[in-house]
Amino acid sequence: MVLIKEIVQQALTTGYLSVADQNQIQVLLQTSYDSEDLDAYIILQRAVVAGDVKEESRTRKTFRSSHNKDTTSNIKLAYQMAAEMAFAAAMALTMPQDQPSLGA
Repeated sequence: MVLIKEIVQQALTTGYLSVADQNQIQVLLQTSYDSEDLDAYIILQRAVVAGDVKEESRTRKTFRSSHNKDTTSNIKLAYQMAAEMAFAAAMALTMPQDQPSLGA
């Protein structure tokens, strides 16, 4: 049986962690591991955060492109709403002050 510390050692040596290895670690974390495996896993996470080990992406490229399109649409909508609010605020500020307000 493969141990987490063995997968970690390979990732630290190669600087790369495949999706298969990521999945194997997740299975091992759910089934059986010892304190050395847990220590190795923490070291791996630190190496990933530091950029010493690159993780293979779990997402598909098509998802990313559709996600980017959604993000772009959301940004455009946010800018449009901001422009409309700025226009409404400008209109309110240019109104004569002697007119009754809605709350009065």
